[in-house]
Amino acid sequence: MTTKLVVIGQGYVGLPLAVAAAEGGFHVVGYDIDERRVDKLAAGDSYVGDVAAERLRAILDRGTYRPSIDPDDLDGFDIAVITVPTPLHEGVPDLSYIESAGEALASRLRPGATVILESTSYPGTTEEVLAPLLHKGSDLAPGVDFHLGYSPERIDPGNARWTFETTPKVVSGVDAASLERVRAFYATIVEEVVVAPSPRVAELAKVLENTFRHVNIALVNELATHAEHIGVDVWDALEIASTKPFGFMRFTPGPGVGGHCLPVDPLYLSWKVERTHGKRFRLVELADELNNQMPEYVVRRLTRGLDRRRQTVTGSRILMLGLAYKANTGDVRESPALPIARMLIEAGAAVRVADPHVTEGPDIPGLTRVEPTPEELAAAHAVLITTDHDAFDYAAVAAHARYVFDCRHRIPPAEHIESL
Repeated sequence: MTTKLVVIGQGYVGLPLAVAAAEGGFHVVGYDIDERRVDKLAAGDSYVGDVAAERLRAILDRGTYRPSIDPDDLDGFDIAVITVPTPLHEGVPDLSYIESAGEALASRLRPGATVILESTSYPGTTEEVLAPLLHKGSDLAPGVDFHLGYSPERIDPGNARWTFETTPKVVSGVDAASLERVRAFYATIVEEVVVAPSPRVAELAKVLENTFRHVNIALVNELATHAEHIGVDVWDALEIASTKPFGFMRFTPGPGVGGHCLPVDPLYLSWKVERTHGKRFRLVELADELNNQMPEYVVRRLTRGLDRRRQTVTGSRILMLGLAYKANTGDVRESPALPIARMLIEAGAAVRVADPHVTEGPDIPGLTRVEPTPEELAAAHAVLITTDHDAFDYAAVAAHARYVFDCRHRIPPAEHIESL
């Protein structure tokens, strides 16, 4: 008998999971509340770069995957995985999407079924928030009547080496039987499963992973803002430091942090720490402050570069290369390129942007989408590299642009090329 799997949320986390499971023999319902997103999936149109349209169409044709906006299609599930957003609102975790998913599953929960949370949240969410919701709506007890676990997502958009299938998958359960069900499920679709002793440990491990990156990126970002004043090229220093084979891991400066993880997840941990025992997680708060300052710093540096060329930002024509927060993806969630574009437009610049991976939105008044042709490059008073997509012709940028401010260090410095 084919196992029915429901994946709630068909975004950058849920869709790769749903596709891998459908390819692995599960009958998968990909549920999402976004009707336009579901219609695209039903037509075989993948909006997630890590899922090729050919893979999507193949499982649609086989009938092992069905995208749906109808809650009734959740009925009769054997396994349900929740992969919904967990945003922040004014610094406070918003678990409303998890709560809505839990309520939808609770009314359809059957004895022996398995529910797994993948959405990133603070330690305790699975047992303190999701478990009571499922129990209240079903009158079934987690760990007694049904299985419940947590398995943090580790999706890295655009990473060809560490995909959903090849990245070690952390699993946990509220009891031994739940853990075994969760472990057995993921073992069929990923190469390696790592067992955590409890959902709280798995939840903390996830926010620790992202906090580690957040803090270290903040370190090199702040270093980059100081290095120019002490006459040292921060990129040269990073190259030398990276030769150390132990005790050092390379992180690179940039225009800020984006995606769902880094701008949000460490603050979940900070909020939980302060709420639990009244102490502030000062390092997380400082890292967040430093990384959030980078878009403004980029605009200041670009303004100074234009001033040296006797050109004001007001009235200038600026070509931005990249809207996505990360190279070779179309993901614009929390992308630092967005506030940079808004600040430049507010300063009176005519801002144009090229991004081959971002096919829809975002809608920023005054922002014009263009192709990075030699003519566009030459017409710009400044070319600003905000996302280092491999698709960009950096040799053409160097050859045709009058002035380049390179936030990603993709082009060797020259008289007209300045790095962050």
